[in-house]
Amino acid sequence: MVSGIKTLRAEEPGRLDVFISSNIEEYTRSYFTGLISDGKVTVNGKVITKAGFKLTPGDEITVDIPEPQSDETIAQDIPLDILYEDDDLIIINKPQGMVVHPGAGHHDQTLVNALLSHCEGNLSDINGVIRPGIVHRIDKDTSGVMMAVKNNEMHIAISDMLSRHEIERTYRTVVYGVISEDCGTIDAPIGRSSKDRRKMTVVEDGKPSITHFEVVGRYREGTDLTVRLETGRTHQIRAHMTYIGHPVFGDPLYAAKRNAYGLEGQCLHSKSIRFIHPRTGEELYFETELPAYYRKLLEGLTPL
Repeated sequence: MVSGIKTLRAEEPGRLDVFISSNIEEYTRSYFTGLISDGKVTVNGKVITKAGFKLTPGDEITVDIPEPQSDETIAQDIPLDILYEDDDLIIINKPQGMVVHPGAGHHDQTLVNALLSHCEGNLSDINGVIRPGIVHRIDKDTSGVMMAVKNNEMHIAISDMLSRHEIERTYRTVVYGVISEDCGTIDAPIGRSSKDRRKMTVVEDGKPSITHFEVVGRYREGTDLTVRLETGRTHQIRAHMTYIGHPVFGDPLYAAKRNAYGLEGQCLHSKSIRFIHPRTGEELYFETELPAYYRKLLEGLTPL
């Protein structure tokens, strides 16, 4: 895989992320979107943090691609709660607190390290050596259902299905405050916050983002919800619920000053996934039980 400073020159108008990914084929467009957001890309010497930045002919683009570290890709025999597995993909019930792939501060003991061991290295490499097999992700402190893929053919097929919203994902979450509506839809574009680069927020020029929610139970302290994602943006549920004034319980980033009720991270669980297997045409559906931390929280709340 390539690394280091790469210099490109635009020959025609177009989006920054599309241009880079079409000229450096070793990584995916989503990978470069992340580099852009992290300030690793310049246009004519100026740092650009918007993936949709419009290039004009003659623009000089530099991309700082970090060099993967070998210790970030070691296979480690870490137990996995496997819901389904075949030659193409694997569905895991990820515990709260497990990081999905190596990164700053997390060089091992991640889901990727466990997958490399379990799958004996048979994982797609489209996302590079740091994120083999990872076609979508959930945050460290979000628990529940997640998919990984074993070959590039399946990676491309699942990525296309995700982009066409053909994979149905539902979550459970408890949010602060009592939501009076029984159900609702949040349709608001999400982008990175200009005030805190760790956060995502609703911004006018953000990516289209749609979240559907339905009330499961109301408590004096908050509301238990089922949430269905129509799109899959970074921190989408956490950002959208914060936007409507009901941040997720225990969220260390979006609700840091609120009572965490003993939680070690946000109360957000990936409950189920439903999709058509690209190779077999079979409809697959997997659902998990609420984890212990979630059940314990509900037991301690006061029903209305």
